Amino acid sequence: MVERKTLLHYAYLVAILIKGFDGALETLAGIVLAITGPRRFYEWVIRLTAPELTGHHPALHAIRSGATKLAEAPHEFVLFYLLVHGFLKLGIVVALLWRGGRLVFPLAAFILGAFVAYMSWHLSVRWSGWVLSFALFDLLTLALVLNEWRNVSRDVNARAARDQKRGSASPIRG
Repeated sequence: MVERKTLLHYAYLVAILIKGFDGALETLAGIVLAITGPRRFYEWVIRLTAPELTGHHPALHAIRSGATKLAEAPHEFVLFYLLVHGFLKLGIVVALLWRGGRLVFPLAAFILGAFVAYMSWHLSVRWSGWVLSFALFDLLTLALVLNEWRNVSRDVNARAARDQKRGSASPIRG
């Protein structure tokens, strides 16, 4: 039987791939930050972005502002977020794309929900547009994962019902 792909399924795949790419970047940034420290990280950000983004470009301002805040403030939250969030996202993405079974969906939903809750708490303590945008994307991804879980469960249950019907309708040989 041919599987019917819906727009939500494709949105799920795109969101999962973005999560995987983002998770890889977060993990790499967390490792670099842990090894070099926030001051050196700031210098690298400025050195990497300065030639391409000149003048009063909004992206340049956002990157430099974020790097400055990281260099001047305690960076434990950022380091924790980058390493743990990035590593867990990579694990979730690999499991979801390889169809690690129906048990991966509730685990992924729990982890995504926990990160949304944690980022919401962090936003209540200290407002950040970046954290808000990541929390909203995680919330969207959570909704898509739950929808995919529902669809996969429905398909598995329908297939089991069909197989059971076939098994009881066919004569026993032996």
